[in-house]
Amino acid sequence: MDFASTLMLIAVGIAWLTWWFIIPLYQSPLWSLRGPPAPSWFNGHFKQISTVRNSLQMQEWVAAYGPSFLVRWFGMMPCLWTIDPVTIAHILSHAYDYEKPLEGRLQVARLIAKSILVSEGELHRKMRKIMNPAFGTAQIRRLHEVFVDKAADLRELWKGEILDQGGRGHMNIVDGLGRATLEVIGVAGFNYQLGSLSSAEETNELNHAFRATFKNPPKFSFIRVIMEMFPLLDFFPSERTKNLREAKRVTDRIGAQLLEERKAMIRSEVLKDTQAIQSQDVAGRDLLTLLVKSNMAMNIPENQRLSDEEVLAQIPTFLIAGHETSSTALAWCLYAISQAPEVQEKLRRELLAMGTDVTPSLDELAALPYLDAVVRETLRVYGPLTTTLRAASRDDVLPISKPFKDSSGKIRTEIRIAKGNRIIIPLMAMNQSQALWGNDAFEFKPERWEKASTGTEGVPGVWGNSSSFGYGPRACIGFRFAVDEMKVFLYTLVRAFEFEPATSPGDVARTGTVVQRPSLLSQPDKGTQLPLFVKEHVIA
Repeated sequence: MDFASTLMLIAVGIAWLTWWFIIPLYQSPLWSLRGPPAPSWFNGHFKQISTVRNSLQMQEWVAAYGPSFLVRWFGMMPCLWTIDPVTIAHILSHAYDYEKPLEGRLQVARLIAKSILVSEGELHRKMRKIMNPAFGTAQIRRLHEVFVDKAADLRELWKGEILDQGGRGHMNIVDGLGRATLEVIGVAGFNYQLGSLSSAEETNELNHAFRATFKNPPKFSFIRVIMEMFPLLDFFPSERTKNLREAKRVTDRIGAQLLEERKAMIRSEVLKDTQAIQSQDVAGRDLLTLLVKSNMAMNIPENQRLSDEEVLAQIPTFLIAGHETSSTALAWCLYAISQAPEVQEKLRRELLAMGTDVTPSLDELAALPYLDAVVRETLRVYGPLTTTLRAASRDDVLPISKPFKDSSGKIRTEIRIAKGNRIIIPLMAMNQSQALWGNDAFEFKPERWEKASTGTEGVPGVWGNSSSFGYGPRACIGFRFAVDEMKVFLYTLVRAFEFEPATSPGDVARTGTVVQRPSLLSQPDKGTQLPLFVKEHVIA
């Protein structure tokens, strides 16, 4: 290529960059909003926004600028930060007009490129339609026994560890809960024994690949996002990239085998019954079987079916979405009740009142008011997901709960947004907003759920006034699974054990950006951990 051609190519590149990025950036209507000054022209407010411990900082911003304001995302990119329930309800209910931007889904997409977690538009609609039958109440009721069995396995494992330590165990509860919930998703997800609760020597290769990849995920950083957006930077792959590739290789191979087994089994059932499968007839014990049955239903048009590759992508999705969020939420819950012995005792009394040898059904657990309140309060204060990021796919006008003044002092009754503008929805800040939940919003108080809430009725969510599972077409499809699993584990563990703090509250930190994991400030190099003292509860 000669010099003139090179200059022409550079000129075209600059023109394209200017037309598609720079001009829209400076013409964004978001610049009319007030907001905190950016501490850096290079990465804007990225550091503050991506640090979980900055919840107090967020509340200070809300006090100064209101529930919606301007922040800078990458460099000087304007971005709307909002905890206004009316605005959020509009965005999440129009989910296909507000997609997850590239930088928000690239890392997950490397492992599960065609997963429901990262798909958008028509592909997501198609996946949701096929997968919905597998996550209905009737299907979760069939999986309830799996939760009960694995919670009991963890109880017996902890009893052994406590006995080995002389009757009072000093335990990293994240480890046991993570192993147990991984085993749950292996059996409930695709009827596969991962061996998570066995010794390290007995675990299989899928378990090993998954745990090696996700045990201590890297910190979310500006540089990491840039690297994720430019795959060519992986020419010299990091150790984590190698782990991701190996995990994908293992899950693809084992997943393909499981998928073929399910398809063969279902075809055999159809031949025996001489009846075509209908989507309303979907039933089975594990989610993969339910998904394959739904996808093979005769009343599903051919162009609405998922390909084998798309079905296969849901196996690691089950592992990622159904494992870490549940184990993290359970760990935070046990930590919270260890800090509040009166809450722990009140919960235990309710659970023991069912009898000593009772295995409760899903409906019986759902009828326990204080257990329900504890789970709801855990997801409010310690919800695993901290933030969700969206990008407008068209120009739009966002509704707001009440008028506000813009940067020029004008009263606004709406927020205009341009195609491509980013919106940050800080779920944790919303769940801990003093404007919504009162001055005690940062406190763990399950009793707040025992009386009618005031001011939170408009909080968008698929489970009560909680935003932890999202809202609209992209709300968490497995929220019923997660809630029942949490209740079963709490029922089993709180009846059997007493939990006490093993470190000062000031040493416990919330780390991570997408999922808030527990760690110790005094041991930052040890990654995710949450030590508690655990002993068996003796019924007087």
